[in-house]
Amino acid sequence: MTAPASRGVWRIVAAREIVVKLRDRNFVISTVITIVAIVASLAVSGFVSSRPDKIEVAVTGPETVAVVQAAGGLAAAADTDISFTAYPYPDRAAVEQQVRDGTVEVGLVPVDGGWQLIGKTAENDDATTYISAAAAQLALQRNAEAAGVSLEELARGAGVSYALLEQGGVDPGLARIVAFVFAFLFYLASVLFGMSIAQSVVEEKQNRIVEILASAMPLRQLLIGKVAGNAVLAFAQLSLFVGAGLIGLAATGQADQLGRIAGAAGWFIVFFLVGFLALASLWAVAGSLATRSEDLQSTATPLSMLIMIVLFAGIFLTGGARVVASYVPIMSIVAMPGRLADGTAAWWEPFVSLALMAVATYGIVVVAERVYRRSLMQTQGRLTFRQALALED
Repeated sequence: MTAPASRGVWRIVAAREIVVKLRDRNFVISTVITIVAIVASLAVSGFVSSRPDKIEVAVTGPETVAVVQAAGGLAAAADTDISFTAYPYPDRAAVEQQVRDGTVEVGLVPVDGGWQLIGKTAENDDATTYISAAAAQLALQRNAEAAGVSLEELARGAGVSYALLEQGGVDPGLARIVAFVFAFLFYLASVLFGMSIAQSVVEEKQNRIVEILASAMPLRQLLIGKVAGNAVLAFAQLSLFVGAGLIGLAATGQADQLGRIAGAAGWFIVFFLVGFLALASLWAVAGSLATRSEDLQSTATPLSMLIMIVLFAGIFLTGGARVVASYVPIMSIVAMPGRLADGTAAWWEPFVSLALMAVATYGIVVVAERVYRRSLMQTQGRLTFRQALALED
């Protein structure tokens, strides 16, 4: 049984882990670079998305100019950054040449029964959408005048409105990006801090430092300190990354999406913190099973594979498989916040999922602590998980 005086020793170990990491220039620089990269990528994305899209159209004939002008009016009415400019040319051959040379994005020429857009290698979706709508509007107006009725009378009964069953939904494209970011941050933090724990353990074991530490404190306290110290660092770093992303999201004019994304991000940090306690314990076990640094690649392979599976599951799983994954411990770190981001999870689901994660984490930590204690002082050679469990305390 642990003596009362030694029960708080883990705090000293945790403080040492934090200080050593904060003094690591590579860790500090990589953190700052990642934050800058997050902010810069969001700034570039916001700049590109807000930049006006000027579509230049080569046309022939006065009626064609009217179609392009009407398309510009429709784009403006739709509150977009798209504008259209018509450049008249004498005939179709000249229009085609301008498109072929890249002087304009598209060409527009009259044909029997309407109009034809001309592109070089691919269709311009915006030009197709607004010019087609403008051509249809002008044709309706002309036909209405020929029939002796107004355009409003001709279009009566054709109005379409949109009713949203749920308010405040997140854009599907943004939700997919957020799910990818969650998966990537999980992978980055798990590998960065996990491998640091494993390398620290195996170096102490290889250099016989662990024998000195074992004489000064219970091995359980040593494990708790390593896990707690790295968990604090991982939580702080992840909070900085998420905070930078949310600030960048607001700065790029997507503040209307911020509420749900911020809620999902908060849940992601909570899920990661609980799950990281299990992962950190397993990384410590991977280090304790090794005798030399060269053994670490082998002992850490199963854990690395698990992290990769979670990464790919968070990126590629959809539908029912994603729902199931959101309740599977470790996988739920990424899957459940991703579902919260796109609005497919009910309010009570993250609580159930987090409870399952907590139970699984407790079980993993208990088993990992036992393996860690039994294998840490074994220096004869690399151990397997089963061999370590079979050893006596």
